[in-house]
Amino acid sequence: MNKTLQRFNEIGIIPVVVLDHKEDAAPLANALCEGGLPAAEVTFRTREAAACIEAMKAARPDMLVGAGTVLTTKQVDEAINAGAQFIVSPGFDEDVVRYCIEKDIPVTPGTCTPTDVQRAYRLGLDVVKFFPAEPAGGLAM
Repeated sequence: MNKTLQRFNEIGIIPVVVLDHKEDAAPLANALCEGGLPAAEVTFRTREAAACIEAMKAARPDMLVGAGTVLTTKQVDEAINAGAQFIVSPGFDEDVVRYCIEKDIPVTPGTCTPTDVQRAYRLGLDVVKFFPAEPAGGLAM
């Protein structure tokens, strides 16, 4: 298991955050760490995502910070350059997954079907995200 997955297991919960303003990133990083959750997945649903990752890492260098809702290889590069330590995508995009593997950055793609899980397994991934979980049947699935 890679170091990032080990930290996921140690922390137990990875908060998913959406930040519209980079000024909110450092205070949030401090609050999460002080509250015992030294991790965040910053979604790439806002224009400030990369700047927020950078601000969180500057405020809390030991914090585990990654990028979520990553849809393109360009966003992978933006996230890595900002200091992201992992990538999460909402679906299984083989180009994004392969690119992350080439860049040696942990990636957790969203999967909803056994076929997606099998494709991820064939690429050597240890972890996938069941997404969207509730519409796909939740725990019963």
